[in-house]
Amino acid sequence: MLTADPRVVASPRVVPQLSFAEASELAYFGAKVLHPSTILPAVSKNIPVRILNSRRPENPGTLITAKGRAGGQLAALACKREVTVIDITSSRMLMAHGFLRRLFEVFERFKTAVDVVTTSEVSVSVTVDDTRRLDGIVAGLREFSEVVCEPNMAIVSVVGEKLLADPALFGRAIVALGHIPLRLVSQAASRRNITFVLRDADVTEAMTRLHDAFF
Repeated sequence: MLTADPRVVASPRVVPQLSFAEASELAYFGAKVLHPSTILPAVSKNIPVRILNSRRPENPGTLITAKGRAGGQLAALACKREVTVIDITSSRMLMAHGFLRRLFEVFERFKTAVDVVTTSEVSVSVTVDDTRRLDGIVAGLREFSEVVCEPNMAIVSVVGEKLLADPALFGRAIVALGHIPLRLVSQAASRRNITFVLRDADVTEAMTRLHDAFF
């Protein structure tokens, strides 16, 4: 496992050790070396997993364990490209219950997973990377809300157990991105990742800036 996608960042480093939670977050948000479902049996039985490079057998690779590594700032960066942002707006959300259930029932009906969710008083923004059923989703949402879609977006995720203990890392990530416009910003309840949604055209600069700041 590398600290960033080598196709995006010029000189990523090998991550010597990760926790199962960190590895799962990275896999979900785009790290191609590990599928999100791959380590589930190992997690359930608390079995350490080592990722190795068959072309470099002398390299110790990355060890994934329950506790992860001691010290360090962040584990790695991941990005997911070709993402579409869907903005759902309705005055019915204001002081109402059941709106979110109805909204997500549309995505369930069309068997489409949502990656990032942000909400305000009268709007919800979500991202999807599977747009095969997007027309049907939009039609379903427009039965009770206004819908705007924005393609050609991407998700950049900063992952690390250290985010739990050091809230200053969030500010450092924002500062590192500088002038790059951010469409959505989200931090999971687990506080193991910070997720930025931005234009796909800005991915290389964003990943490079974050990598230079933390690695």
